[in-house]
Amino acid sequence: MRSQICRSASRAARSVLSAPKASSRSYSEGRAVATAAAVALGSKASFFASSFGRAGSDSASKRWISGALAVPAAAYMLVDQEVHAAELERTFIAIKPDGVQRGLIAEIISRFERKGFKLVGIKVVVPTKDFAQKHYHDLKERPFFSGLCDFLSSGPVIAMVWEGEGVIKYGRKLIGATDPQKSEPGTIRGDLAVVVGRNIIHGSDGPETAKDEINLWFKPNELVFPMKRGAKVKIICKRKEKKEKRPSKDLFY
Repeated sequence: MRSQICRSASRAARSVLSAPKASSRSYSEGRAVATAAAVALGSKASFFASSFGRAGSDSASKRWISGALAVPAAAYMLVDQEVHAAELERTFIAIKPDGVQRGLIAEIISRFERKGFKLVGIKVVVPTKDFAQKHYHDLKERPFFSGLCDFLSSGPVIAMVWEGEGVIKYGRKLIGATDPQKSEPGTIRGDLAVVVGRNIIHGSDGPETAKDEINLWFKPNELVFPMKRGAKVKIICKRKEKKEKRPSKDLFY
C-alpha cells in the first residue's frame, strides 16, 4: 500500500513540475500532489484536500507550492505510521566472552534500553563447545567454524532476549557490521570492537533465526511475558504484623 501511495505522489509531483503554469490545472490549483500523497491516510485525506489549493487562496503559485510541500509531509506521516504498525517481536542478543571480560555489559544493555526495547530474559551461561556448535550450526561448513565455537565456549556469555517493535532489524543496526572495521561510528561494534574474531556481541539476523536461538538458549519459563498495553495491574500488599519480642524471664535472674 505504501509503495502504491508513493508512486501516486511521484506521478502527481512530476505532472505539477512539468505542466505549463498558465494552463495546467494541477499547477494552478496544487491539489493533485496533496490528494495523491494523502491516499489511504484515512481521515487525513480530507485534511490535505481541504488545506491545499482552497478557493480564495492568494495566488496560483502559492497553491502550487502548498501542493508540492504536501509530498514530504505525507511521506513523513506514512513512515511514522509504518513504524508504529510494526509487529512486536523478540530477538536473541548475546554478549560474547570478550565483551564480558572488558566490562561492557552495562554499556551494551543501556544502548538497547535507550532505544526503547524491553529486556524480557537474561542469564549468564558458560557454553560447552557442543552447545556452541549448535548455536553456529549454519556455519559448520565454513573454515572458521571450529575457532568460532572455541571462542564462544571460552568464558561466560550474557544471553538476552529483547522485545520491541522492529527489534530484530533495529537490533542489528545497533550492533553494526560483523567486521568492526566496517561498522559505522555509533554502533556497538563500531565504537567498542576492533577485529572480527573479538566483535563482542551476537544478534539474530531474522525472525526464524531469532526464534531458534531463543529456544536454544532459554526455556519458556525463563522469559518474562509482559501484560498487554493498557492493562491495569492490581497489586495487593499484605502487611505482616511484627510481634514484639518480650525479654525472657531468665534476664531478670
